[in-house]
Amino acid sequence: MTSNATLHILPPAAGRDLAAAEDAAATFLEALGVDLTSESLRETPRRMAHGYAELFTPRAFDLTTFPNDENYDELVLIRNVPLRSVCEHHLLPFVGTVHIGYLPGERIIGLSKLARVAEHFACRPQLQERLTKQIADWLDEQLHPRGVGVVIEAEHSCMTLRGVQSLGSATVTSTLLGALREDPRSRQEFFSLAGVNS
Repeated sequence: MTSNATLHILPPAAGRDLAAAEDAAATFLEALGVDLTSESLRETPRRMAHGYAELFTPRAFDLTTFPNDENYDELVLIRNVPLRSVCEHHLLPFVGTVHIGYLPGERIIGLSKLARVAEHFACRPQLQERLTKQIADWLDEQLHPRGVGVVIEAEHSCMTLRGVQSLGSATVTSTLLGALREDPRSRQEFFSLAGVNS
């Protein structure tokens, strides 16, 4: 009989004051000239506070790993996992997909947990570059695989809705560790299966 290992991942500590966030949202909107006296806007500060609180709260999950009894040594990859986060510079959303792969060592991970790890690090004000590296580094530390690869492709509202207003532009970031960084064939296989031109 094989055993599994579980690590319980909790959301960040509470420490939130939704009433204060609602008051601050009202002050912010009024300072920008938004009239909050109309029926349709009266509850906007509350909705805004609760909406951002939801964006910044990842769901708790158990990171379950299993012994690699069959000594599987080929690439395991999930691709096109929906991803959303909030740019820490403008607090506007960025939305896209993440591709996560690894070359197993002694343990393998439940596939859905790869998406949960991405969500865990995305639910906070972020930089796409940092997010990509955090996902890869965390999986490397927890699984001790022979290699990890993460690619994020996302559209940033701070580029499409304001400033340069570059509609349809996508930002692509990658982090490769271990054999997926060092071995050109493994690296090419990862990018090819992820559907990314390397």
